[in-house]
Amino acid sequence: MDFPVIPGSWQALGLVTLITLSVHLFFQPKHNLPPGPKGLPLLGNLFQLPQFQWLRFTEWKEEFGPIFSLNLAGQTVIVLNSHKVTADLLGTSIHAPDIRVFLMIVTPDRRSAVYSDRPRFIMAGEILTGKIFIAFSGYGELWRKLRKASHEGLNVRASEVYQPSQEKEAAVLVDNMLKDPISWDDHLKRSAASTILTAVYGMDPIKTKDDPLITRINDLMHRLVRATLPGSFLVDIFPVMKHLPEAIAPWKKEGMEWHRKDTVMFQEFMDGVRKQVNAGEAKPSFAAGLIEKKKTHQLSTKEESWLAGTMFGAGAETTAAALSVFILAMRLYPNVMKKAQAEIDAVVGRDRLPTFEDRKNLPYIRAIVKEVLRWRPVGPLGLPRRAMKDDFYEGYFIPKGSLVIANVWAMNRDPAIFPDYDEFRPERFLDKTGTLEIVPPDTHNQGHVTFGFGRRICIGLNIANQALFIDIASLLWAASIEAAYDETGAEIIPSRTECVDEGLVVRPVPFHCKIAPRSEDVDAMLAMAKKKIW
Repeated sequence: MDFPVIPGSWQALGLVTLITLSVHLFFQPKHNLPPGPKGLPLLGNLFQLPQFQWLRFTEWKEEFGPIFSLNLAGQTVIVLNSHKVTADLLGTSIHAPDIRVFLMIVTPDRRSAVYSDRPRFIMAGEILTGKIFIAFSGYGELWRKLRKASHEGLNVRASEVYQPSQEKEAAVLVDNMLKDPISWDDHLKRSAASTILTAVYGMDPIKTKDDPLITRINDLMHRLVRATLPGSFLVDIFPVMKHLPEAIAPWKKEGMEWHRKDTVMFQEFMDGVRKQVNAGEAKPSFAAGLIEKKKTHQLSTKEESWLAGTMFGAGAETTAAALSVFILAMRLYPNVMKKAQAEIDAVVGRDRLPTFEDRKNLPYIRAIVKEVLRWRPVGPLGLPRRAMKDDFYEGYFIPKGSLVIANVWAMNRDPAIFPDYDEFRPERFLDKTGTLEIVPPDTHNQGHVTFGFGRRICIGLNIANQALFIDIASLLWAASIEAAYDETGAEIIPSRTECVDEGLVVRPVPFHCKIAPRSEDVDAMLAMAKKKIW
């Protein structure tokens, strides 16, 4: 969907760009912006950003401090790199030590409202998603309605209703991975999509990793994320182009057609649930809750359809990516795996699979979940915010309209808080006895900030934490993740650092490993568990 520039228009386009940037820079207030790297005239730091921007941002943090600024062709960008600065500006969330008791507290500092808006994503937020995609939605009345409806359906108490289906799905995941260990990453993607599909729509589990629905949803999310990247579409640089007729703007025609198709898909999902609700046959699901409380939420049919679709699309890939980080960690840190398996054996035994009832007695598994999310955050930057008015912070000026980016990667790996930040060490979240959870100082959260901040914190964090816990506990109960060897007998050692940026998530590069059953009784136990599903 790249925009085809009309032949012979490059000179005119360049002139318009130059004039626009010159006017913008001339009238920009000359206040004391946070420090930052020097760039080119007019274009600023535009060509200094590599593919993995969070790594460059973290390098610049060491040079310029916890808050620095960039100039991207006249657009001011503020990058936040510490827990304190981010909490002061964006707000934060506080989790009680018992993860089952979740209380989101927005900081009393009114700055959080200033930084809760989104930039204007014309292609992604207006054309492809019709202004109703909550992640791109501006900070206003519609966003508040969407957020309230989401919280009611996915808060910590509401999420508990999905635990039985998550337990069953975990058993299927383990069974599939043991039968076909070579395709372990595909099984993670299928399982995550199936879990979210059941929670959102109450649908039957997805039975195959090749289900076209998985591809369709993942393609949608990739398409949206790619459309937010700077320079992907000229309409985001020159908004007036949105008013061009489709006959001379094929990118617009194609984008609107995708919006129509995606809307039809999401509304068909909701119509299926609506029929079940009206017949009194609906399973507990996020979509059923939206339908039952339609008058309370005051959302249109299209808005509720896209809201449910958002939960499905965003949740599937992020959970699968986090589980791939877990597999990498177990492969590189076998002592962690053995310690976790010893805890599971002591609490659960060998005659049944783990359940959520075991959660309170498995502190090391809970700590592994936190460390997975801290060690290699699958969303190292997240979506940018937008400053809604001029602001001053610690003597620095943040102009209205600035893009504000939270460097999650740098905060999760802050050496002042995590001296051994590159090591996978779940013990950092437990006291000396290994039984009580602790939160590292100044993190204000679960010890990581992967779920985001303040009013824009991830809506599905409770579902995600539940899925990661039961999947990790079940996998470690049933299997060991061991070294794989090539045809010469040499051990295949996966990379600690290489990653793949898939648009929505960043995950480890594919690697080979051996997934072996821990005991002969595993197959029998899995067979019993699967009878509860099919």
